[in-house]
Amino acid sequence: MSTPKKFQTQKTAFYVLLTYILFQLSSFILLIPPIREFFLQFISKDGVNAGITLAAWWSSVTAAIAFIVCMILMSKNKNFWNVFNGEKASIPVSIGWGIMGFFLVYLGQTIGAYIELALGIEFGSENTETIMLVTEIAPIMIITTVLFGPILEELVFRRVVFGSIIQTQNFWVAGIVSSIIFAAIHIDFTHIILYTISGFVFAFLYYKTKRILTSIISHMMLNGFVTFIQLNADKIQQISDQLNK
Repeated sequence: MSTPKKFQTQKTAFYVLLTYILFQLSSFILLIPPIREFFLQFISKDGVNAGITLAAWWSSVTAAIAFIVCMILMSKNKNFWNVFNGEKASIPVSIGWGIMGFFLVYLGQTIGAYIELALGIEFGSENTETIMLVTEIAPIMIITTVLFGPILEELVFRRVVFGSIIQTQNFWVAGIVSSIIFAAIHIDFTHIILYTISGFVFAFLYYKTKRILTSIISHMMLNGFVTFIQLNADKIQQISDQLNK
């Protein structure tokens, strides 16, 4: 890749990263009383639930906007995806790896959970519990959790972070560093092992197929599975109890 093209690609990567950061920080705008009150008038719920619903809608809308901005930025640079040498996996193969990747991530998280348990860390993520609480009150949050969230995180942590590091380092260095950054951004340091393992598997999937589509599919499936299980925990427990009678 020539220097001008490389610079353009780095600039696109920077703008994608900046878009993601602005998306993450945008919720602080709601801390400004006049702005918060303005948007609350469009929320039908009262009290604490109104604030939670507003936060869910804000997250979903800003995530959609961030996704659109990222797509526009990437569409203007045809070299943005030229990260690896060699031929990319076909779409069907990439989809297959994406589906299989979900099971790899789930296996990795299971192993990680037992490692944490051995270290005295209890099951259950506070970050996940908070998201599920918001989702129960405002189901619109599912759009962020299952759709736009995974896509944006894969664009940033796999293409921008991992993809930039692997230009000068080997897979293991790029995978571990990008996975730790991915884990840290979730601000759930008690379960940093789980997030790091997940990030590393996503990086492997991207590296294996050379298509970000693969890790996006796995990430979306993981978040969708966790969301479904969490929202239906009581029903699943009842079914389990009935089967064990």
